[in-house]
Amino acid sequence: MYDNIISTDNLLAAWKEFLKGKRSKKDVQYFQYKLADNILELYNNLKDKTYTHGGYYAFKISDPKPRDIHKAIVRDRLLHHAIYRILYPYFDPIFIYDSYSCRKRRDTHRALNRFTYFSRVVSKNHRQTLWVLKCDIRKFFASIDQDILLETLKKHIVDENVIWIIQNVVSSFQSTAPRKGLPLGNLTSQLLVNIYMNKFDHFMKHVIKAKYYIRYADDFVVMSVDKEWLIRIVPMIQKFLADELSLQLHPNKLSITTLASGIDFLGWVHFPSHKTLRTATKKRMLGRLKRTNKKPEIIQSYLGLLSHGNAKKIRRRI
Repeated sequence: MYDNIISTDNLLAAWKEFLKGKRSKKDVQYFQYKLADNILELYNNLKDKTYTHGGYYAFKISDPKPRDIHKAIVRDRLLHHAIYRILYPYFDPIFIYDSYSCRKRRDTHRALNRFTYFSRVVSKNHRQTLWVLKCDIRKFFASIDQDILLETLKKHIVDENVIWIIQNVVSSFQSTAPRKGLPLGNLTSQLLVNIYMNKFDHFMKHVIKAKYYIRYADDFVVMSVDKEWLIRIVPMIQKFLADELSLQLHPNKLSITTLASGIDFLGWVHFPSHKTLRTATKKRMLGRLKRTNKKPEIIQSYLGLLSHGNAKKIRRRI
């Protein structure tokens, strides 16, 4: 499997995928100027295991809340794509159906549609009061325990060289504590957090028996007409996350409320008969349109997003 990751064919294919939307970047152009030499050098470093992951350029974004992004150099980001291309097809089938973050055919729109479908099924077309437990994991990416992650990977990956290269990538970053955290800017991080949370997803489905459970990255919801059951499972969820994954629920973002009162999930506020765009999301959209020089593409993207809910006014404004 390691040979599949580091092969020049895979590195070249990974480069083509990495290049999309980045051709105008100076660091990318510089790497491409001597592409054959750079890929061959990377291949040789990986083959003789002299490769060492470089550092990161850090910056902040608001999407909508402030986030710390860490960007690796082009060579390392190319490797991230090469690793992702080989590992994703293996791991994706072991994830539960209702895990939606950073997966093919499991985007935000699918998660929103699933939320609507579940709400209708559980409430019997809104003839019964639907209660929704909504949770958010505190400092999700920064709290990932690298040792737990690597032990999880070893249960699935036999090739020690694959573990070595993933460990090289993972250990290149740490947040506020040693051996903690994954960088938001790495493509590999998107896959690795799903691998990390897969154990929790299966716990929710097979131990908690939460049939109507949806997770998108660090946000998840559980639906039921039984409010008391939702209250009872919260301590079980907290204990599992703490004991097995060294994670904590955000105390200010844990709620059990009715759908009729409005559930804020994935940028939309959901009600029994409709959903409306979150106010912060509207402001972010309009602010980005004022700043960006790629308005036609962004407008089409936003109009596609807004078609999934009640947003006629903001669509006309855009």
